[in-house]
Amino acid sequence: MKFGTKAIHAGVEPDPTTGAIMTPIYQTSTYVQRSPGDHKGYEYSRTHNPTRTQLQNALAALENGKHGLCFASGMAAIDAVVKLLSPGDEVISTNDLYGGTYRIFTKIFQNYGIKFHFISMADIANVEKYVNENTKLLWVETPTNPLLNIIDIKGAAAIAKKHNLKLVVDNTFSTPYLQTPLDLGADIVMHSLTKYMGGHSDVVMGALIVKDDELHEKLAFIQNASGGTPGPQDCFLLLRGLKTLHLRMQRHCENGRKVAEYLKAHPKVEKVFWPGFEDHNNHAIAKSQMNDFGGMISFVLKGDKMEDAVKVLEKVKYFALAESLGGVESLCGHPASMTHASIPREERLKAGLSDSLIRLSVGVEDAEDLIEDLKQAIG
Repeated sequence: MKFGTKAIHAGVEPDPTTGAIMTPIYQTSTYVQRSPGDHKGYEYSRTHNPTRTQLQNALAALENGKHGLCFASGMAAIDAVVKLLSPGDEVISTNDLYGGTYRIFTKIFQNYGIKFHFISMADIANVEKYVNENTKLLWVETPTNPLLNIIDIKGAAAIAKKHNLKLVVDNTFSTPYLQTPLDLGADIVMHSLTKYMGGHSDVVMGALIVKDDELHEKLAFIQNASGGTPGPQDCFLLLRGLKTLHLRMQRHCENGRKVAEYLKAHPKVEKVFWPGFEDHNNHAIAKSQMNDFGGMISFVLKGDKMEDAVKVLEKVKYFALAESLGGVESLCGHPASMTHASIPREERLKAGLSDSLIRLSVGVEDAEDLIEDLKQAIG
């Protein structure tokens, strides 16, 4: 089954009661049992809900996994993964990653005796320097947020297997339209479904997808016991969004390429971060593990002055200045003061995230209009 067909059909069946082609919103908290323990597979909606079940099946199919688990946000999904660990365990993570991930690692779980290493993974061999007997988890974002660094998933999987680690890949920027980390050796794929998977800036949700039955059982226990599950209305919206994922991602990629090429040629732009450029570090790896290069772009103006970046962000019209990404509308942001403000400035600078960096989430509007918007804003 090709991806577009899978996005519309895989994992989703017509409602068995009515034949409704769209999965109904089962807006219920509980389910009537014939006798204690004798039920139709559903007891309580924190544990299972038919709308959520269909979404979880669809996500598993898209990622070529076996099991999907949905959470009330991407952060709740991350929280569930780290709860697999125990005090004294260690995690190796990339040093360029979403600020919320860094925050939950350092401000929450570090207090429970879990140690985190934030390192460059541009050369995946660097990871081995930090592996020891306490290492249990390898956390990868690729492309990274916001510098669009590319990490070799196959290489990371080889190291994880060698040292008996679990490899988690945050696939939010790429979606399974561009890459399927489970096929490359990852153990867990994580998504902020809020972004491209939902695609319409109208829902907050997260997900984990796995192949292994035992790992799924552990994560499902955490999902139910901790209770960070989404409601059926949000699951319905995600199911609707998935049906156009392939169409939207194709346009995001097409527009992203045009905007990236425009910015690279602009006389006032110092550097553009986009993995589709041949001179991008690890472009060859991106080309080998991705089907295209996405609609996320970051750039720095010449002079690298924060005030110049702020002026651009205040002038844009079609690019809305807002948190988040991956919606049909184009968004722009200032990571240093918005999405990555929770990372100490010295750590941001060490990773290459300057105070003047601008991040773009290129939407599905007409690319010519988006380029005109940037032209008038940059000057």
